[in-house]
Amino acid sequence: DGIQEAIQPLVDRFGMEFELHYSDRPARVALFVTKDNHCVYDLLSRHESGELSMGIPLIVSNREDLSPIAERFGIPFYHFPITKETKADQERKEIELLREHRVGTIVLARYMQILSPMMTEAFPSRIINIHHSFLPAFPGARPYHSAHKRGVKLVGATSHYVTEDLDEGPIIAQGVTSVSHR
Repeated sequence: DGIQEAIQPLVDRFGMEFELHYSDRPARVALFVTKDNHCVYDLLSRHESGELSMGIPLIVSNREDLSPIAERFGIPFYHFPITKETKADQERKEIELLREHRVGTIVLARYMQILSPMMTEAFPSRIINIHHSFLPAFPGARPYHSAHKRGVKLVGATSHYVTEDLDEGPIIAQGVTSVSHR
């Protein structure tokens, strides 16, 4: 009690925006997937074990391949097939569904679609991509191939906020490990 009122003078003084969230209320996180299952399995297993304290009210996909995984974990699965012609309409439906389920954060778990400005504006600084490369050095669809071609001796992962600019959002965390090319 009183935290928000105590912070308000700083907010006013520096023209800041802030949100206050309490740790006893787990975040509501939607997972977006396509067809590769390793990321979603990792997240769901960590959630199931209690390592990740969050609610996962739904999984969204542009393909049906991973619906059995959602079923196995008891999470509703929503399929939105996307083509160039249907992308805007499907994203509008996704946004409506996410709002209906009071989703606060979206995690792209190998979701192989580029989100439109409409989607990134609907969830500013609330979409996270866990990227299988060490950004910003090797962005795009084939980062390991690019790194190998350059003789890189490190491999990494980057989590970043999704923005309108592909793979250029603010970095949350990074990790690297050495490789030998054997």
